[in-house]
Amino acid sequence: MTEDGRLLRGERTRTAVLDRALPLATTAGLDGLSLGQLADTLGISKSGLFAHWRSKEALQLAVIDHARQQWTDEVIRPGMAAPRGVRRLWAVHDRRLSFYESVRLPGGCFFANANFEYNARPGVIRDRLAAELTDWMTFLTRLATDAIDVGDLRPGTDAAGLAYETESLGVCAVMQAPVLGPVTFRHARHALHEHLRVLATDPTILTELT
Repeated sequence: MTEDGRLLRGERTRTAVLDRALPLATTAGLDGLSLGQLADTLGISKSGLFAHWRSKEALQLAVIDHARQQWTDEVIRPGMAAPRGVRRLWAVHDRRLSFYESVRLPGGCFFANANFEYNARPGVIRDRLAAELTDWMTFLTRLATDAIDVGDLRPGTDAAGLAYETESLGVCAVMQAPVLGPVTFRHARHALHEHLRVLATDPTILTELT
């Protein structure tokens, strides 16, 4: 096999492992991942996985990277296709809830679960998760600020507060869905939609929900 062929095969193996590890982390926990477990699940040697990750911590960091890329592909990029302003903020929220409803991740939200898991566990993993959460909240705040700047939301609207409310609705919906059912996603949609219409300079910019 050529060098290029080995590299391609190695990248495919790495992607296959991360594709399996990410949903597993939402049910077993990020700390519940192990190279041995993944090797058994995928039918490959544990030594083969060590070629990609020399430690459990390295694997966990790679899973966080993979989760961020999935979130970008499934939530952020589609949401950003909406017009700048309140419709973009709404689209990101709606795409987020749609992603949860798809049950691509059996344990709900990777980042919400991992943050709860590591909140009281100082170290590299917690620091990385904290950085991801900070980036996400900065992103939501920027969307809210843009909506104010383009005149979609009333002057004086608290952009950071609106970002916090948006995040709270998303996390609450996905965490309660296993117990209360998919109605939580409908509640999270309607709650933010109505709140944005109250804050909007022209409520009709957001189409009515059915």
